[in-house]
Amino acid sequence: MDIQARIDGRASQSAESKYTVFAHLTAEKAVFYRAVMEIFSQSKARFIIHLRPADVDRQLKGDGFAPSDTSSTELALQQLVAWGNLEAHSDTAEVATVQGWWRVRNLYQLSTEGEAAEAALVVFEQSIHQPGELQAAALDDIRRQLDRLVELSRHANPDDGDVSNTLLLLRQRFEELTAQAQRFIGGLQRRIELQGLNVDAFLAYKQRLIDYLERFLSQLVLTAHEIALTIRSIEPHNIVPLLHRMAERELIDRLFVTDEDRAVAQRAWELRWLGLCAWFVGTDDHPSQAEELRGAARAAIPSLVAAVTGINDRRAGRSDRAADLRTLAVWFAQAPDDPAAHRLWRCAFALQSCRHLSVDTETLEQRETDPVPSLTPWVNAPPLRISPRLHSSGRYVARGRPSVVIDRSADKARLAEFAAEENQQIEQWRQQLATGRRVRLSHLEALPDGAFQLFLDLLGDALAAKAGPDEPMSAASSDGALQIDLEPIGDGVQAVIRTTTGALTGDDHYLTIRRTSDRMGAESNAPGLIEQLAGAED
Repeated sequence: MDIQARIDGRASQSAESKYTVFAHLTAEKAVFYRAVMEIFSQSKARFIIHLRPADVDRQLKGDGFAPSDTSSTELALQQLVAWGNLEAHSDTAEVATVQGWWRVRNLYQLSTEGEAAEAALVVFEQSIHQPGELQAAALDDIRRQLDRLVELSRHANPDDGDVSNTLLLLRQRFEELTAQAQRFIGGLQRRIELQGLNVDAFLAYKQRLIDYLERFLSQLVLTAHEIALTIRSIEPHNIVPLLHRMAERELIDRLFVTDEDRAVAQRAWELRWLGLCAWFVGTDDHPSQAEELRGAARAAIPSLVAAVTGINDRRAGRSDRAADLRTLAVWFAQAPDDPAAHRLWRCAFALQSCRHLSVDTETLEQRETDPVPSLTPWVNAPPLRISPRLHSSGRYVARGRPSVVIDRSADKARLAEFAAEENQQIEQWRQQLATGRRVRLSHLEALPDGAFQLFLDLLGDALAAKAGPDEPMSAASSDGALQIDLEPIGDGVQAVIRTTTGALTGDDHYLTIRRTSDRMGAESNAPGLIEQLAGAED
């Protein structure tokens, strides 16, 4: 037990000593210590390893610090050595006499722990000042690198440099995407909660944020689906050799490499690949991280709408909980005495007598003839007569027949049948509309009601995304299942689509509707509803 206690004590002391490098952040002269450490960090970046106290003192004066003398700088350097931030080495380069030899002179440099602490502080500063963002460009980069990885996996002997560049860029962009998305979603709710500081600024921020989220979500729906298809197309036996090649390339510059080092590096790259797959490819039990990010981003829009509603309510003079509590605080401050404040407290927070106790008529008549003050201790107060049933069973009323449970299974079955029928109809209209054929709007005849509603939603999404009247555009449906392409014709022809509820009129366009799952442009050859209503255009 004594030996184990000494081992545990040394381990605890070693663990505590590792973190003393951060002690200068809370010291009395924290600003001065940070200035000294920044001088050493900047010098190391210029490949200057050692510094003398005079060098540090000269740079401190150049940065605006004015130590009383060189000895104060020397004391600060020694304290940083004691904390483990710096290392001290004897300086005998400028010794010319015996007396100078006995005088203590030191060269100072960053220790390993101090260098790690400075790197951690740099990451800390970047994390708290760098805003999170949803990187749509990173999604496109990841898709491109995965396509390149598919090509490399098909080669019998791919170039190690190409494999390394592809996997490193894929890892970098993936880590940036996930870290920035987590930071953005984490800080989004805080920004929404602080919206009351400046109403006009928040309203402008609301519109920018909604546009930003909609743009990213549309890109996420399309690109994440393509990335998932690419990941599924890569065979495990083809990707594992590439990951092992990358692990070997990481260890190529080491002096000594063991089998354990190779196993650790290979396992690390395999875990990175599994994490990438899980981020874009989900299962029935666990949705992918991309789906969860999409849900969190979409949930931010109702939160913004609720915040705007609260702002409008306050502008309209409606009362809210904060205003009620402030008014109640004023009433408490204006209360003439403590009994009045107590009455106000009971009324405001409904602190009446216990409603589960029922007093009989005899007790009530006795209290009316001989009232008991509210300040009377319960020991000195007369007893309270309650119902014997409450005393024996804990209930004032007798037990009765429980309420009848209504059987809703038939209603639920009808609702499920109706939903299945509705989904079947929607899928039928999708199959008939999404043929991938190019037609003119003016050649379309009357559309059935269900197909027209789906067609109108797609056409509205496409027209809303147009950058100009003469610009072609491509847009996806709100669920990401269909994609519509519109190409202006510019011949002045007006397209008229007639339905049972009216006619839709607008400039004529070339129209193409396809499924987003047809990634490589594969189109169905079966004639659909569009071909039945209009001739296909070449």
